[in-house]
Amino acid sequence: MGTPLIWGAPHPERADAARNRQRLLATARELLAEDRPDYLTMDRLAERSGLGKGTVFRRFGTRAGIFQALLDDNERALQLQILSGPPPLGPGAPPVDRIIAYGSARIRFLAENQDIAHAAIGGRQPGGRRPPLSQIHIRVLLRDLDLPGADIDLLAGQLASALEGPLLVQLFDAREQDRPALTAGFEAGWRYLIERVCGPAGTTAD
Repeated sequence: MGTPLIWGAPHPERADAARNRQRLLATARELLAEDRPDYLTMDRLAERSGLGKGTVFRRFGTRAGIFQALLDDNERALQLQILSGPPPLGPGAPPVDRIIAYGSARIRFLAENQDIAHAAIGGRQPGGRRPPLSQIHIRVLLRDLDLPGADIDLLAGQLASALEGPLLVQLFDAREQDRPALTAGFEAGWRYLIERVCGPAGTTAD
């Protein structure tokens, strides 16, 4: 297989900063458990955590940044499955199978974390953060395929965009009883898209 996936090591964090981060995330989860996402504000988080409002702003930047940090924290289990879990989500399967499996896992992850994800994506500024996990992972797998004439970086971004904001908005706006069927439909659509662009599942590039 091709280049191993590297998410990039986080910047070293002081012990007190790490403690504050965990304290703020735990407090944010408490506030979300008590009420809807609108209840979670910078002021409430600072007051409940006992940390200064300046600390909250330095850590998250914006209210949407709180939700993005929560989403990133929840996403770690998915990253672990991608890096070392069983195929096809983990290593050992053909690239097309892995891209399809990743898209399905990502769709289910967003469905399970839709309130947090919707709040995070809704406040995101274009170009304001690192490339999302989806784009990095898909780009690595596309490079293992024979796609003549394709701009792999551009194609990875286009495919990753199908797993981000527009999908989330539809899941969020759907009635609760309709969400399982909508999630399954997104998974089927993702498989169709990838097989049309990259070739059928179960094949390996020469």
